[in-house]
Amino acid sequence: QPLVSSSKWLQLHGLKRNKLSLSQILSQIGFQHRKDYVPTLGKLVASRYADGLFPQYNRAQDGSVYNLTAKKELILHFVDCLMGAIELYKQRMEWLTSESRHIFGVIQERCIVIVLDFGTVAPTEFDLCRDALSMVLVEQVTQIAKFNLIRAAQHLMKWQQKSTPVSEHTVKSALTWLWKLDHMTAASHTSSAEALLEAMSDEAVSS
Repeated sequence: QPLVSSSKWLQLHGLKRNKLSLSQILSQIGFQHRKDYVPTLGKLVASRYADGLFPQYNRAQDGSVYNLTAKKELILHFVDCLMGAIELYKQRMEWLTSESRHIFGVIQERCIVIVLDFGTVAPTEFDLCRDALSMVLVEQVTQIAKFNLIRAAQHLMKWQQKSTPVSEHTVKSALTWLWKLDHMTAASHTSSAEALLEAMSDEAVSS
C-alpha cells in the first residue's frame, strides 16, 4: 500500500467520500420529517401527511426524524456497501499496526535521515534494533526518494556524507553497513544531540 497518512487515505476511502455516512444514506432512502416556517401563512407547518405512512428513523445526534421510503433492495445494497467499508477499515488498521509501521509509523516524507542511538543496549537488543531498522528500510524507505543513516557516537558514523537517492543498490548497501556496526562504540553525553543536528543540516531533509 502507498505510504499515505490516514487523513489522505480517508479522503479516498472514507464514508463521506463514498456517500456512506449516516446523513448521506438517510437522504437516499427517505426524506426528513420537517416542521418548517411558511412565510405566507406566518406559522410553522408540520409534514403530518407522512404520519403512519412510513417507517421512521430518529437521529439521536440532532433529534431529526426521517421517513424511510426505500425498498428493501436499496437498503440491502447499503448494507453490502457498509460491510465492504468495514472490511477495508480493518485491513487499513491491520496494515498500520503491522511490521515496521507498528514501530515507526507511516513514513510520509520524501527524504529522511534515520539517527541510530543504541546507547548501552545488550547484544540481543542491539540485534533487535537492527532487525527493526532493516524492516523499515525494506518496507518503507524503498518507496521514498532519498535517505541516510547516522549513528550517534563520540565520532559520528555516517553511512553516506549526505542523503542518497533510493535504489535497490543503495538500500542493500545501507543494510550491509547497518549489520557491520560494532555493538559497543565510544559515546559522549552530547553525541545524540550532535547526531540530530548533523541529520538536520542536510538541506534535502525537512526537520
